[in-house]
Amino acid sequence: MRPYLGANMQSPVIPSDPFSSPVQYVRGIGPKKSAVLAQFGIRTVYDLLLHVPRRYLDRTTIVTVAALRALASRPPSALAVDEETTLRQEYTVVGEVRSFRVLGVGKKSRFVLVLADPTGSLQCLWFGGVHYWKQMFHIGETLAVSGQPSFYGTILQLIHPDIDRITPPAGEGEADPSGTRWLNTLHTGGLVPLYPSGQELVRVGLDSGGFRRVIDAALHTYGDALPELLPASIIAARSLIPFSRALTSVHFPKELDELQNGLKRLKYEELFLFQLKLALKRLRTKTDNEGISFSPKSRLARDLVDSLRFSLTRAQVRVINEISRDMESPRPMNRLLQGDVGSGKTIVALCAMLIAVENGYQAAFMAPTELLAEQHFATLSHLLHGLPVTIRLLVGAQKSAPRRAILGEIREGSAQIVVGTHALFEKDVEFNRLGVVTIDEQHRFGVMQRASLRGKGSNPDVLVMTATPIPRTLSLTLYGDLDVSVIDELPAGRRPVTTLLRSDGEWESVAEFVRGEIRAGRQAYFVYPLIEESEKLDLKAATVHFNHLQKEVFPGFRLGLMHGRLPGAERDDVMRKFTSRALDILVATTVIEVGIDVPNASVMVIENAEHFGLAQLHQLRGRVGRGSDQSTCIMMTKGWLARAAKRVPGREADRLALDQQRLAEQRLAAMVQTTDGFVIAETDLRLRGPGDFFGTRQSGIPAFRVADILTDTALLNDARADAFALVENDPLLAQSDHRALSLHLRTRASDEMSLLTVG
Repeated sequence: MRPYLGANMQSPVIPSDPFSSPVQYVRGIGPKKSAVLAQFGIRTVYDLLLHVPRRYLDRTTIVTVAALRALASRPPSALAVDEETTLRQEYTVVGEVRSFRVLGVGKKSRFVLVLADPTGSLQCLWFGGVHYWKQMFHIGETLAVSGQPSFYGTILQLIHPDIDRITPPAGEGEADPSGTRWLNTLHTGGLVPLYPSGQELVRVGLDSGGFRRVIDAALHTYGDALPELLPASIIAARSLIPFSRALTSVHFPKELDELQNGLKRLKYEELFLFQLKLALKRLRTKTDNEGISFSPKSRLARDLVDSLRFSLTRAQVRVINEISRDMESPRPMNRLLQGDVGSGKTIVALCAMLIAVENGYQAAFMAPTELLAEQHFATLSHLLHGLPVTIRLLVGAQKSAPRRAILGEIREGSAQIVVGTHALFEKDVEFNRLGVVTIDEQHRFGVMQRASLRGKGSNPDVLVMTATPIPRTLSLTLYGDLDVSVIDELPAGRRPVTTLLRSDGEWESVAEFVRGEIRAGRQAYFVYPLIEESEKLDLKAATVHFNHLQKEVFPGFRLGLMHGRLPGAERDDVMRKFTSRALDILVATTVIEVGIDVPNASVMVIENAEHFGLAQLHQLRGRVGRGSDQSTCIMMTKGWLARAAKRVPGREADRLALDQQRLAEQRLAAMVQTTDGFVIAETDLRLRGPGDFFGTRQSGIPAFRVADILTDTALLNDARADAFALVENDPLLAQSDHRALSLHLRTRASDEMSLLTVG
């Protein structure tokens, strides 16, 4: 075990289980720091030990100021290490603090520290937090500063460098206020960990150096008490090192191989434990719950398909058959239906609901917003025209009298299909005989909301439907317990949408192209990111530009305006006019992102496209290309993309602008290069990361502390295979080699396990 820097001090009497031991009992933390750590989800010793470094510095390269000046003209380098971590080459200078001061005022203020060694001096700069930095340094103390150098004129600078104290501030002797001697990180080895932190943590002494001290203390005190959860057979088969050794290897690696072996073990265990919960959930769903066994033969579904003006694709037929087999089974269906925009998921879901209706049950269709619920209700009502099926809409904005009438029909069972929003969760909604629940864009609903709706029936079948293509790695993580159906074929006659990128300077040629399409009998969308003009954001707004387009750009053409603030009746009227070709151009916000199907619309112009997310751009593009005509999506961008490219990354604001520009360029390039939704989704996941892929955090799905599903695909696949095999062979986790896992799930992960029973 790694020696503890403060090992000569007596430790308090504390619980032996790191999973339950409060972090405040770790030497150097105490109540004040533990209260701040709790804000970041670090409450136990186990949480602290899994607070792994965000990256590592190779500080084997210690240079003088003069040598750093010679190196400053070289471009910064980053070395990717087997996709396991990023080892960043930085240079370290050891020097004495000569002076420090604050320059500028307000938001433009910056803190400047001058560090010198016998060969020269350099500036260390921090933007923001100047009052904090003023209290941090003393004249004459020795620091090691690490970073990548740059010049401001002829002045050598390190901007926001990492700092380690080599000698304590004058007057503080050999100990800091917490009682631990100063940690000379330059002598802990060549790889120095840097930890995720924040201003609140730094204020209480938990910067990277502070984390190194308290984690070292935790390993010394608790290292021998760390339980080994993984079965010995898996550890051997996957060539994994022991858990306690892995923690030491990740926090204090002596060499790269040691670090990689430690990360592999921690990542694998995290992924395995999560996949084990999914495997147990899937087993419970299939064996513990008695569901409804439907007769899959439905005259209603047959009549629906026969009434369509087009034939179903082979993919749609395949998925309908998969769903029918699930519904025939006495076990509850728990299926994810994926499909790109325009692939025909709604027809498939409606067939499932009609099977339930044919068998004397009700069906619920849940949408995340009232506008989407209204659009789905209109679409389903149109598809059901002429069929003896009663469909009702239940949303929060309905008046009391119509709402009471609809609630009565739901309770009596005469409302056979009910489309709604979160209003379906409310206590006064009582289904007579709920058989199938379809959840659209389900990632926008929390786990407990979905559980509430499922609880309104006796284990009804659940069909989770998403128009957002989900990368396989994310699908295995979020929906690993579900059976998955994919509609991977577009309807016959559809042509890929041509996607173009244009700047504001090319506006007139874009407008002329749109005029030509309208004269040829087709229609167009203009999409804007805002409803009204914003003084803070230089973005075009739908209401302002609607008037401009109508009067100056497209006089003589028929334009309509649609956005989320319009009353429902007005939105419906605008959409009816556009659908019936009474309007040539629909000017809109992103309310048209999903649910709009106008085959005659062949052009979409997206203004300020750089401000939209990649998934959103792809969903918007899906509103065109729904007919047999060649369709075009034109993304208009602002001039700041070109201006930002010319900036020199000296100031923090300029670096942020460059980062935004690079991300925007990659999003727009992906849109131009492909119309494949799954390729788009993979790119979006890579650019944004799994935590932000859905926009809001999926309730009940933990954020991984160590693993990264973008780069750890192989480990994820191995962990999933092992977890599902273990549950298949020992569903009760009763074997002696599995008792530690059973204890962990029952005592330390009981809350997560209760949520995992929800479909």
